[in-house]
Amino acid sequence: MVEPVRRVSLTSASGRVKRTDAVGASSRRRAAGARKGLIEPIKKTRIAEEIADRIRELMLAGAFPPGRPLPGERQLAERFGVSRGSVRDAFRTLETIGLIVTRHGQGTFPQELDVDRLVAPLASVLSYRHDLQDELLDVRRMFEPAVARVAATRITDDDLADLQRILETQRRKLKAGRSAIAEDTAFHASLARATRNRIVVSIMATLNDLLVESRRLTLKQKGRPARSLRGHEAVVAALRHGDGDGASRAMREHIDQIADLLQQTSHG
Repeated sequence: MVEPVRRVSLTSASGRVKRTDAVGASSRRRAAGARKGLIEPIKKTRIAEEIADRIRELMLAGAFPPGRPLPGERQLAERFGVSRGSVRDAFRTLETIGLIVTRHGQGTFPQELDVDRLVAPLASVLSYRHDLQDELLDVRRMFEPAVARVAATRITDDDLADLQRILETQRRKLKAGRSAIAEDTAFHASLARATRNRIVVSIMATLNDLLVESRRLTLKQKGRPARSLRGHEAVVAALRHGDGDGASRAMREHIDQIADLLQQTSHG
């Protein structure tokens, strides 16, 4: 029997696949061990998933580094003891979540495992699962007030100036009766940047991508753009005073208002 993969699943947040000269020898030894233990016949029933997991493990070990093509379908099929079709299915899985890329006439290449590719599977799932809207709002309630709280302790004058510019543009558009979806998105992205945490920025970018449709629906409702602006102003007021609790509370109230409006839209 093949032993279970011991690290993480295909969508987990692993580190980048990089090697330096200082650790080159160690990486080569690790890669040799990985090749010996992972490129061997597979006997599990979920064959394509196991192949995909093995390839990912080999990428993490440095056996399949970015910039060099993976072995071909035929070679991998022979070494894993599976059909070429199963290897092809594994490639599709890895390509869907951004871990490999196929270049016509050149082969299939590993992608560097950065933060954007590790959070992308969330977007790919939720973008076509509209029934998960309530769960997405729960995620926002858990995540965004915490972001506002941390931002209050790290925010700079430049960050505050950026947020103020966004609010001023939002006000002008509101007075002119124009859509401010772009500013709504930019506000939350700017707040995430104020945390000085790249993973927070990437997760917020993913959330913003997922929220385009809900913002389009709610911002059409009478009074919604003005309430959105007031919610943003309340968060910024707390940030100016370094009030983490106040910023968190204002963000929570802002999201609760959105949830109420979405519920009205779904019942309309």
